[in-house]
Amino acid sequence: MKLETRNLKRAPKIHEKPYLCDRFNLFKKHTRMPITFAIIKERKNPPDRRVVFSPEKCQEVIKQFPDAKIIVEASDVRIFSDEAYRDAGFEVKEDVSEADVMLGVKEVPVDALIPNKKYFFFSHTIKKQPYNRKLLKAMLNKDIQMFDHETIVNADKQRLIGFGYYAGLVGAYNGFRGLGLRDNLFELPKVENLPDLDAVKAELDKISLPNIKIILSGTGKVARGAKEILDHLKICEVTDAEYLSEEFNEPVYCLIDVSEYNKRKDGGEFNKEEFYEDPSDYESDFMKYAKVSDVFFTGHFYGNDAPYFFTKKDAKNPDFKINLVADISCDVDGPIACTLRASTIANPFYGYDKKTGSETAYDSPSAITVMAVDNLPCELPKDASEGFGEMFLENVIPAFFNNDKDGILQRARITTEDGKLTPRFVYLQDYVQFAD
Repeated sequence: MKLETRNLKRAPKIHEKPYLCDRFNLFKKHTRMPITFAIIKERKNPPDRRVVFSPEKCQEVIKQFPDAKIIVEASDVRIFSDEAYRDAGFEVKEDVSEADVMLGVKEVPVDALIPNKKYFFFSHTIKKQPYNRKLLKAMLNKDIQMFDHETIVNADKQRLIGFGYYAGLVGAYNGFRGLGLRDNLFELPKVENLPDLDAVKAELDKISLPNIKIILSGTGKVARGAKEILDHLKICEVTDAEYLSEEFNEPVYCLIDVSEYNKRKDGGEFNKEEFYEDPSDYESDFMKYAKVSDVFFTGHFYGNDAPYFFTKKDAKNPDFKINLVADISCDVDGPIACTLRASTIANPFYGYDKKTGSETAYDSPSAITVMAVDNLPCELPKDASEGFGEMFLENVIPAFFNNDKDGILQRARITTEDGKLTPRFVYLQDYVQFAD
């Protein structure tokens, strides 16, 4: 959805013409050159079992693009074994430095980066995250061309690949799991202990929900995944007007977007384009939902400088009724006041004391129960990897063999082969300057 990339600031068009002329030196026009891709080992802790391509998807890549070669870095972590890749016909090696393009999921540790390569992974740098300044600076120093999965967008700046759908699925399931545990209603197993999405849905078929009202924010892939869980449970979806004004004798949910939980400060008409470009004239209108909701599932993307959904002061309001938040979006110390920190797959729940604004036990009386796991798709690694590979093959791999005719790689690239930021990401210059 468009909102997902509105915070990627457009740099002045400096040096843009020469970059466009040579397509960032990614290709030699009119020349078919073999390209070697490496499926790299995930090294971040806690371990991430996801991968860009399954063995079967690797076979599809080679079939569609005969000039592509794929090698696999040995790993005892990923969801698909080394043997599965060997059985599919791919070489598994300890050293994959011969590859041109490195395909990973999470951040690569600085000491594992190979100079002068092209890397794809989630770098978590484009919002100037302080904890990854050193990573971006290291890639610049090593003349690495960085392509962030998050920056792979079409001409309309809509994201083309990601794990958001699977985050939504797992996040909603975890929300219900937390509800069952806290209120002694039912016990759902952890998703990480289930083999696939079908098994997840089979567990949901065993539970029965009380008459609760659930609000779901967002219109993108995350919200779509969460909505799939709600619909699987046959929870009735109601309109905004019905949700705000009526009581029900069954569980219900309402899906809301930015125009419904924000309003103009001057009382004027909501304008989405204006809001996306500059939200300073808007304020939160979420309290009307907080007064009538029991559960809040977040599936939105929070843009820089947009109004908070609710503040610590809002949560203290006696009319604030929400008692469980599954913060799938997980912006720590951000628009959802009770999200004090990211939680973990091992310990997904904690409590938020509305009176003190501090953390407490997830089942404490009067606390808001919070689920804020920030790596939810890791709990469903097989399904998530297969879905991600489908998108990557469709949207990214062709660009390496068609001279990037749709500009996919051009838009996604953050750093150049000579240690510079590309024009679109030159706004990160002050960010990397302060890296140690």
